[in-house]
Amino acid sequence: MARKSKVLYEKEDDVLNIWLSKKPIYHAVERDGVVTHFTKNNEPVYIEILDASRFLKETTKSLPKEIKEQIWPTV
Repeated sequence: MARKSKVLYEKEDDVLNIWLSKKPIYHAVERDGVVTHFTKNNEPVYIEILDASRFLKETTKSLPKEIKEQIWPTV
């Protein structure tokens, strides 16, 4: 069965939301501005990336220029 993800960026709060499933959330863990929500069986359900623009900028620094240009043509 294919997993359908849903991604939503909230510009006013600079939060990137990624839903991996619709299963009930049991607990969450926050690390370095990334909050991951899990089921009772520790399956990831939902991910929140706080301060998303900074997170993406920092995590993509090590990408080769050619890849960055494919993702962001204006780089």
